[in-house]
Amino acid sequence: MNGRFFSGLDRRVGWLLEAAAFTASLLVVGLMLFLVLARYVFGWSVVGLLELIMLFGMWLYMLGALIASRRNEHLVVDFVELQITDYRLKLLHKALISLITFAICLFFVLLAYRMLAWGLRRPQSTPGMGIPLWLPQASIMLAAVGCSCYSLRDLLRAVAGLCGANTGSRQLKEEH
Repeated sequence: MNGRFFSGLDRRVGWLLEAAAFTASLLVVGLMLFLVLARYVFGWSVVGLLELIMLFGMWLYMLGALIASRRNEHLVVDFVELQITDYRLKLLHKALISLITFAICLFFVLLAYRMLAWGLRRPQSTPGMGIPLWLPQASIMLAAVGCSCYSLRDLLRAVAGLCGANTGSRQLKEEH
């Protein structure tokens, strides 16, 4: 029951992330195209449009980081992992990497929270359109919390795999 619930939740969250990233991509490309046409074809100067493009760009980058974290497609250095041949050591290595990643993500959450809290206490806005700076900062907070959740998921999977490998090796010893 829990497995189906979490996999269903993961699918829905994944769909939402991808839809939001697609929308942000369309907005960045569309607004950039409009900016170029307005400036070089029509000779218009649209004040604040770059600020809007940067806002959607921030959300796009942070959503992309979340999507990569969800799919386990983020950047990895796997030289050590490829050298390990023992299955249990591979699982232990994966658990250690997951623990380190989770700790770093929690630190990232702390930094993002402090930045967002500072932005809410001392509100500032962009000069052209008056966009509150906490809007792009909120994308960083979302990415920090989301990546922490996915790194916790990876840690729990690694520990469960390690516990399963220990149980499996004990059963093998008892059989022989």
